Amino acid sequence: MQVSVLFSGGKDSSLSAILLEPFFEIELVTCSFSLLPVGEVASGVAECLGFPHRVVEPDISIIEKAYDMIMQDGFPKNAINFIHKSVIEHLAADEKVSSIADGIRRDDRVPVLEHSQIRSIEDRFGVHYICPLKGFGRAAVNELVKEHLVIEEGLSENVLKADYETELRELITQRNGPEKVREIFPTHVQSHVIERRKVQNSI
Repeated sequence: MQVSVLFSGGKDSSLSAILLEPFFEIELVTCSFSLLPVGEVASGVAECLGFPHRVVEPDISIIEKAYDMIMQDGFPKNAINFIHKSVIEHLAADEKVSSIADGIRRDDRVPVLEHSQIRSIEDRFGVHYICPLKGFGRAAVNELVKEHLVIEEGLSENVLKADYETELRELITQRNGPEKVREIFPTHVQSHVIERRKVQNSI
């Protein structure tokens, strides 16, 4: 059975794919609104991980609505959660997709779906929604990452990523300038996967 893993090129979505690998045929899927070459960024990481990859292009109205939300709220949570839900629905509408996974961890607040939203998507589209890291806290995820991935980390504006935030930041920059981006988005560390480690099994 195939699972479509929403993929940003960061450690969480990469680790989710690796954890699902023994049980599913993996495809990595990156969302692009064509504001930046995020598909190319993600494709390079997917090749290093050894998984097939494709880019989906949901309607531009999604990020436009997210832009309106973030400008009204003054913070990114609701806008990014809206994009995440909309992208999952876009992917679920593809009749070839039966299972969708992401890299959401136990303590994440953004992006995240409410249980009622998950049930609605599964019921309406007949898909399975899977969160391989949902039972893992940050420390446990970091231990797994050490075993399986080589990564680089840095402030979000300095790290190559292919997530929703990247293009949302770009749209705000184009319309309001970089100062508005710094005003809205809190400083935080993000990751970019460089390669997959070869795990040696003990005998």
